[in-house]
Amino acid sequence: MNVSHLAAVDAPRAARMLSALRDAALSGESPDLAPRPVIEESWGRMLRGGVDPEHDFRSGLLPPEEVLRRREDSPLRHALPVLREGLLSVADTAQHIMVITDAEGRVLWREGSSAVLRKADGLGFLLGADWRENTVGTNGVGTPAVVRRPVQVFGAEHFVRSHASWTCAGAPVTDPRDGRLIGVVDVSGPLETMHPATLAWVDSVAKLAEARLRELHLTALEGLRAVAAPMLARLTGRALVVDREGWTAAVTGMPYTSRIALPKALSPGRRPLPLLGLCRVEPLAEGWLVRPADEPLPSGATRIVLDLGQPRRWTVTVSGSAGSWAHELSPRHSELLFLLAEHRAGRTAAQLAADVFGDPRRTVTVRAEMSRVRRYLGGILEHRPYRFCDDAEVQVILPPEPSDLLPHSGAPAVLRVRAAPAVL
Repeated sequence: MNVSHLAAVDAPRAARMLSALRDAALSGESPDLAPRPVIEESWGRMLRGGVDPEHDFRSGLLPPEEVLRRREDSPLRHALPVLREGLLSVADTAQHIMVITDAEGRVLWREGSSAVLRKADGLGFLLGADWRENTVGTNGVGTPAVVRRPVQVFGAEHFVRSHASWTCAGAPVTDPRDGRLIGVVDVSGPLETMHPATLAWVDSVAKLAEARLRELHLTALEGLRAVAAPMLARLTGRALVVDREGWTAAVTGMPYTSRIALPKALSPGRRPLPLLGLCRVEPLAEGWLVRPADEPLPSGATRIVLDLGQPRRWTVTVSGSAGSWAHELSPRHSELLFLLAEHRAGRTAAQLAADVFGDPRRTVTVRAEMSRVRRYLGGILEHRPYRFCDDAEVQVILPPEPSDLLPHSGAPAVLRVRAAPAVL
């Protein structure tokens, strides 16, 4: 049976046939038509795993703060414009929704037709929900993640009966650098709204997202290479520059390797690294300078210059033993780094929320912004509390007139400094 074609031309008949097929298969009878192989294999996994086909099980939703944290950590945030452009306009018109999950099947983004979103609410297809196959049965998120290829699940092909009015077309998205699963993109809606070409459409957009991630990776490495080149030119001996995940941007005095394994919470200093042994690690913008510990170390402590003297262009410049690099700051990041320069002992997320918003409860927003800041300042910024590292020299360049300090800012702490600026 060509399920996609039948569903497109006669949805009620498709629904009846799929329901009869499911009932027969799950009761041990021999149905007149066999399930599609990908569905039959999935049903087998569900039966062996003890998933109840008659009762809808819903695990607890992730709290909003955890959803936000996972969004910040997900590489798919960089591909959102591609996914939205490729899927949302058509999905909304066709009465579908676009759903993006992480590799664990947790729903991180959910957009599209408001009417279909309300129907999705009734199925538990909510932000933070767990849609792994072994949790909610055969579906267009969990099943593609297991088989690592695009899958469309029509009506009663869903293992759990309560999902039988729903149809999903999902495609896995993998990290183009190493093939690791990073999430699933899915288009879902009522059975009668699905088109035979939906699965190919979703898969093509998922591949566009992977291509975008590959392009961003190469661009980021090229930018890091430009920062690293003058540093490496001044060094003697062996050294390499890698991004935050260990991908190599530049190397001198040693064989090239595409990636080195880095600890999850790498910080500056002497650190043992796989294959390289004991190394000296220094932070760079969006990366690390790594030198074997037996190489000579140029003298010079880390110096941080926060330049707030220009009306609309604020920068942070970091100088170390091997050279310096600069990063242009957004208005929000200029506020946060200024406040941390004022409070060298550090500020908690609640204190920064009060400083910036006048509301210590807005910690989710502060943590999200500080996560972005730490992507380019790395080990220079500590957390718990947030602060500049103890051995760094921090200088702040202020505008000539105190009233010109961060003129965009309405942060209560900045307003107080404008009125009575502290000596930094």
